[in-house]
Amino acid sequence: MSNTRTRVRRAVLAALAVSAALTLAACGGGSGGHEGHAAAAPTASAVSTAGAHNAQDVAFAQGMIPHHRQALDMARLAAGKASSAQVKDLASRIQKAQDPEIRTMSGWLEAWGEDVPQAGGSSMPGMDHSAHTGGHSAMPGMMGDEDMEKLEKASGKDFDTMFLTMMTEHHQGAVRMATTEQAKGRYGPAKAMAGDIVTAQNAEIQEMRKLLGQ
Repeated sequence: MSNTRTRVRRAVLAALAVSAALTLAACGGGSGGHEGHAAAAPTASAVSTAGAHNAQDVAFAQGMIPHHRQALDMARLAAGKASSAQVKDLASRIQKAQDPEIRTMSGWLEAWGEDVPQAGGSSMPGMDHSAHTGGHSAMPGMMGDEDMEKLEKASGKDFDTMFLTMMTEHHQGAVRMATTEQAKGRYGPAKAMAGDIVTAQNAEIQEMRKLLGQ
C-alpha cells in the first residue's frame, strides 16, 4: 500500500510540475517589451469580453486601416527621399505607431466576422473612389493617385515640404474619423484607440506646422 501511495503521489506531483511549466511558458510568451498598441491582434474571446460593438466601430476600423496604410506608404518614402533628419524621424515614429494599430483593428474585424480591407485598396467598403484619380479621395485626408505619384517623384527639400503638407492634411482626416468614433462608437478598445489617435496626431500636426514654418 505504501508503495502504491508513493507512486500516486509522484504521479500527481509530476502532473502539477508540467502544468506549472506550461503556465509559466504561456505567461512569458508576451514579454517582448512591446506593450499597448504593439500588442498582438486580440483573439475572439478577448474581443468578446471587452464589450459589445456597433456599426460605427466597424466603420472606424474598416476606414482607418486603409487610411493608416497610406500614411505608412508615405512614411516609407521619407527614408530615401527626405533631406531633413527631423522629417525622417517623424516618418519613423508614424510607422512605429500606426503599423501595430492596423494589426489590432484587423483583429477586431476578424473577431466580429467583418471584412478586413485588403492591402492596396484605399477605400472603405461601400465607397467608390474610382472618380478620384487625380485629386483627393472622399475619405478624410486621403491622398489621390496623382498626389502619391508627385510625392514619389519628389526628393530633398521639395519632398520634405510636400510630405509635411500632405501628412498634415492626412492626419487632420484621421483626427476627424477618430473624433467620430469617440462620439458614436460603442466598443471600448476602439474608442480608446481613437482617443490615442486624436492626441498623438494633433501633436504631430503641430510639429509638422513648425517644420513648415507655419
